[in-house]
Amino acid sequence: MSFRCVYTDLDGTLLGRNGSLFRDSEGEFSMLQARALEACHRAGVEVVIKSGRRESSVMEDAKLIGSTSYICEVGCLVVIDGERTALVGDIETDPGKTPAETMVDRGIPDELFEHFAGRLEWHNPWHRQREFSLLFRGKVDVEEGNRLLSEHGHRGLRLVDNGAIFAPMEGIEGPAHAYHLLPEGASKARAVAFHMRARGYAPEECIAIGDSVEDLEVSEVVGRFFVPANGPERDPALREAIAGRANVTVTEARMGDGVYEAVVSTLAGAR
Repeated sequence: MSFRCVYTDLDGTLLGRNGSLFRDSEGEFSMLQARALEACHRAGVEVVIKSGRRESSVMEDAKLIGSTSYICEVGCLVVIDGERTALVGDIETDPGKTPAETMVDRGIPDELFEHFAGRLEWHNPWHRQREFSLLFRGKVDVEEGNRLLSEHGHRGLRLVDNGAIFAPMEGIEGPAHAYHLLPEGASKARAVAFHMRARGYAPEECIAIGDSVEDLEVSEVVGRFFVPANGPERDPALREAIAGRANVTVTEARMGDGVYEAVVSTLAGAR
């Protein structure tokens, strides 16, 4: 088997505690993330970030690890060798406004905050400077949220759960989650598939790694998908979603250590 590309999430996956490339899940110093990247470089395997973060943040992390491609805002934007492609479908925006600005101007976040009072808020300060999607934190039922959007006539949008986070939220028991409001056609899976076609990669030549239900959808377009142990430990919904997916493996290690485990085991199997 040829191994040509790994698509990795950032928070809760490649990055350790407090979003550090050199910290593990407990905050201790770790070189395993860097060694995973080194192993990919030596083997000629491309590493592509797929994240819910805004472009400015993902772009800097991509530069830091030496990657020329990245996926941001939950798949709304794919950048390959400097060329930007938005994958947002036919969403209508107000004149001169971005999709994110249009959603805010139309009062959609306020409707969600009112409906989920005390359970949903801006994921401050990371909700700023977004172009295609909006970012919240809390603990809500996304199906309920999407019904609300439909009832209020906000077609072409969907609310997605991008996994448990470590930022605390007052009044929420257990870990809060990151939620994104984005164009209905956008997803990490669609963005990964777009990048694979552009590079000429076959599914069996690619793996992906992530710690959320939204990440898990990428398992449908790659050969193997790995979930770091911290994902199902913190999110019961992810544990349920993993069941029955034959190409999904939960690593023994957490966060970046799990990425190292996924990369090394795949390289061993490709020899």
